[in-house]
Amino acid sequence: MLKLRQSFEDFSEFTGTVIAWLTLTMVLITFIVVVLRYAFDLGWIAMQESVTWMHAAVFMLGAAYTLKRDEHVRVDIFYRSMSVRRRAVVDLLGTLIFLLPMAVFLAISSWDYVYTSWIIREASREAGGLPYPFVPILKSLIPATAAMLILQGVANLIGAIFTLTSRGPSGPDHKLSIGDVI
Repeated sequence: MLKLRQSFEDFSEFTGTVIAWLTLTMVLITFIVVVLRYAFDLGWIAMQESVTWMHAAVFMLGAAYTLKRDEHVRVDIFYRSMSVRRRAVVDLLGTLIFLLPMAVFLAISSWDYVYTSWIIREASREAGGLPYPFVPILKSLIPATAAMLILQGVANLIGAIFTLTSRGPSGPDHKLSIGDVI
């Protein structure tokens, strides 16, 4: 179980680190768009659209990384003062009642939407916008996001269970080892 948790968390960490570089790419492309438009009176819809699409990708692919780091938005007036075991209970119930059902629903409900986009070879609605296959690729990130959230949710469940069974500490940055279990 520890290896499974670590594998899921490593995947979230890797994805989050890679996607963070996309934000730099967005800044550079935005800078280029502004310079081309105001200095040279040039513009490409596809280049402008790509920034919006990258922004969407950052949010979708960064969701599991944010969950792993416990940096998602929440009201933690009560949570922050709880003991580690009570936090584990809240995390366990929150994952089972809210996160996993929502992620499964997102994956199932987005499937036809994504499938149709690939079948019709969808491209941008804007003249000069992003060509096929960029739109279907972006739409494919919806079920991918759900899958990544499920994997990270399972990793969080394993951590909460280990905490509740007193098999070792658990937290967003704690890497469980065999020594924690013994």
